[in-house]
Amino acid sequence: MFPFDNSYARLPERFFASVYPEHVGGPVLIKFNAALAKKLQLDLDPADSLRLAAIFSGNVLPPGAEPLAMAYAGHQFGNFVPQLGDGRAILLGEVVDAEGVRRDIQLKGSGPTPFSRRGDGRAALGPVLREYIISEAFAALGIPATRALAAVLTGEPVYREQAVPGAVFTRVAASHVRVGTFQYFAAREDGDAIRLLADYVIDRHYPELKGREDAYLALLQAVAERQAKLIARWLGIGFIHGVMNTDNMTISGESIDFGPCAFLDEYDPMKVFSSIDRQGRYAYRNQPGIGQWNIARLAECILPLLDANEETAVDKANGVLKSFGEIFQAEWIAVFRRKIGLASEEPDDAQLVQDLLSAMEEGRADFTLTFRRLTDLAAAEEGQAALDAEARFLEGFVPWEKAESFLPRWRARLAREPQTSDPASLMRTVNPAIIPRNHRIEEAIRAAMDGDLKPFHRLLEALSDPYADHADFDEYREAPLDEQKVKMTFCGT
Repeated sequence: MFPFDNSYARLPERFFASVYPEHVGGPVLIKFNAALAKKLQLDLDPADSLRLAAIFSGNVLPPGAEPLAMAYAGHQFGNFVPQLGDGRAILLGEVVDAEGVRRDIQLKGSGPTPFSRRGDGRAALGPVLREYIISEAFAALGIPATRALAAVLTGEPVYREQAVPGAVFTRVAASHVRVGTFQYFAAREDGDAIRLLADYVIDRHYPELKGREDAYLALLQAVAERQAKLIARWLGIGFIHGVMNTDNMTISGESIDFGPCAFLDEYDPMKVFSSIDRQGRYAYRNQPGIGQWNIARLAECILPLLDANEETAVDKANGVLKSFGEIFQAEWIAVFRRKIGLASEEPDDAQLVQDLLSAMEEGRADFTLTFRRLTDLAAAEEGQAALDAEARFLEGFVPWEKAESFLPRWRARLAREPQTSDPASLMRTVNPAIIPRNHRIEEAIRAAMDGDLKPFHRLLEALSDPYADHADFDEYREAPLDEQKVKMTFCGT
C-alpha cells in the first residue's frame, strides 16, 4: 500500500520520539489528492473513501509505517525556544516517488506527542483547509512547497475560542528537517548529532556535495541559495508567510507551514496580516532580511564543522551570508523583469520595476491585478484594443499619475527587447490570473464550518491552472471589495 523506507527513523533515538496517532471517533474524507498519491506510488483506491478516511485520520496505520514526532528548537519572533518539536504532527514514514525523490508523509492534527507542551495535538477544520488550499496553489504556481495529500474530518470537536470541527491534514514534504532541527542539538552542545544531521541532509537533499572537503560549507551555501531564491519568488506573487521562525524554514528549500500566511491585495511593502506578528517582523518587505537572519542561525549551529579555527569558520559563514543578499537581489530582479516582460537585461531595469512598485504603493493598486493587466496591455494590438487595455490598467490606481508616467518608459524598454522576444507570453508564465485570495479562502472555510464544502472544492479547481484565463472562474480574479478584505489571519495552533 505504502512503499515505506524510513531513513529518519534509523537515526538515533534523540532525534525524535516514537508516538502513535490517537484514534478519532468518526473520520470522514474531505479531499484526497489522487494525482499526488499516484506520483508517490501509493496503492490506494480513490473511490474507497472509508478506507482513505481511516488511514489519513490516523485510525489505521499502513504497514511499514514507523510513526514519530521530530525534535527541534527554534527562534520564534526572535526569541529562542530550546525545545519545540512536533506538537501536533506525526511523521508516518517516507516513500520514494516516481521520480526517485524521497518524500515524508506526515499527519497534522493526529493527537498529542511528547512535544505538545500541554496542547491537545489536534487541528481545527479551518487551518487544515487553509493549508490544503495554499499547498496546492503553490504547486500549481510552480513554487517549491510542501504538498497536500488528504484532509479528513475527525467527527470530534476541538476547543479553541469555541468548539469547532476537528480535522487531520496529510502533508507531503521533501523532508521536515528545519533550521530549528540543527538548533535543537546546538542548544544541547551535541556536536556528534549536528554532524550526523548535516551528513543526513547532504545524503538526502544535496548528494552532489558528498566527498567534498568543504562539504559542510557547501551545504550552508546551498541552503542559503535555495532560500534566497524561494523568498524572491514569494515576493513575486505577493506572498507573506507570517511566521518565518527558524523552525518554519526547511533545509530542503520548500515553503512550509501555511498558518497565518496571506497574499497582498493592494501593494503595501510593510503589510502584515498575522495576528501574532504585532511588530511587523515578518512584513512582506522584511522577508528577505529574515531569511538571511535564519541562515545566520543555521551557520552558528554548524560553525565547528566549517573550520577547526573559530575565527576562520566565522569568516566562511559571513561569506555565505553576504552571498545570500547577492543571490536574492539577482533572483528578485530576474523575477520582476519577467513580470514586466523583459527577457534581456539592462542596468536601469531595477529602477523601472521600483518605479512601478512605487506607483502601485501610492495608488493602492492590487498587486496581482496590476501585473495581469500589464500583461494584457503587452498583448494588446494597436488602436482601440490597446487604449482599452491601458484604461483597465490605469483604473486600478488612485491616483493614477505615477502609473501613467511609467508606461512610456516601459514601452520604450520593451522596444529594445530582441525581436525574438514575446513579452506577453513571458508575462503570462509569471503573472497569475488567480491566486488564493484571502477573502476567498475565508469564504471557503466559513462555508465548510456550516457543512458546505462546495466553495472549498471550487476554489481548488480555480487554483489548479492559475496562469490561464478561465471564464468560469472570473470571480476569483477580482480584488475584494473593502467589506470583503481580510485584515488579519490566525495561526490556528
